[in-house]
Amino acid sequence: MRLLMLGGTEFVGRAVVEAAVRRGWEVTLFHRGRNDVPRGARALLGDRTAPDGLAALAGGAWDAVVDTWSGAPRAVRETARLLSGRAGRYAYVSSCSVYEWPRPAGFAEDMPAVDGADAGAERTDYARDKRGGELAAVESFGADASLLVRAGLILGPYENVGRLPWWLHRIARGGDVLAPGPRELAVPYVDARDLSEWLLSAVERGSSGPYNVAGTRDRATMGELLDACVRVTGGTARLRWTAPEAVLAAGIEPWTQLPVWVPHGSELETSVYSMDVSRAVREGLRHREVAETVADTWAWLRTLDGPAPRRTDRPGVGLDPAVEARVLAASSGTAEA
Repeated sequence: MRLLMLGGTEFVGRAVVEAAVRRGWEVTLFHRGRNDVPRGARALLGDRTAPDGLAALAGGAWDAVVDTWSGAPRAVRETARLLSGRAGRYAYVSSCSVYEWPRPAGFAEDMPAVDGADAGAERTDYARDKRGGELAAVESFGADASLLVRAGLILGPYENVGRLPWWLHRIARGGDVLAPGPRELAVPYVDARDLSEWLLSAVERGSSGPYNVAGTRDRATMGELLDACVRVTGGTARLRWTAPEAVLAAGIEPWTQLPVWVPHGSELETSVYSMDVSRAVREGLRHREVAETVADTWAWLRTLDGPAPRRTDRPGVGLDPAVEARVLAASSGTAEA
């Protein structure tokens, strides 16, 4: 298989490239040259946001294209139009954010998408930009040759959003750690590497249309995730499990200030963690153990000379230490070694 990866040096894109190289595919990256190219891949340089930025893609043909773009949909439209007729399939890594809000429990691929998305738009907001990217892919490649991967929470090595890296660095500092309850909260994430393996297999099968790709409800719990963080970082931290009411009363924002965590029973939990992924599971989606995701992410973080890469187009995550200390001082949360 000949694969063209648009991007491919960070997080999901890098995981796709590494998985394709392991399969023996011929992999070409089109990127801006800001990061190193994964071993085994060939690089083409260009900037989709610049005038004539797609010049390096003027020639060549591929069996499939994978695109993770989350900016202005116009960039997806221009790239897809250029590659139409020279690539067999366009796989666009989208997001469950494309579904209208709020979402019912167990929402599937037939859930209505957000209004106002436009394949030719400049950047607007994340949900409409991703939906616009979907529309752009289908516009040029048609419904039968477009694969729309609507991902949920993604974790794993090379993460550039900062969720799992924040928890790992916080727990590595040791001491009492504010752990938002309940321990049994389901965290149905997908490891970027598992998403990538599924995506490449779907391309080989000729799959098309939208697929929800995330963890199942029994994927992992908040307790299992944070316990794994404690183990891999040395075990000196003490998790102080604190009632969600106390966390919210302190003005702490779920999902951002305490990454991954959402209040149990909330509209937020239903809308981000109850997605029906049965279609992808029936077609081979598999998940590695949470301990492996956490250990491999920590191993990657320890290879870096500085902080983990962070996308500038996504909000920052993490809790101010002073806020954490104040909540812990007022809380009767249970300390766990």
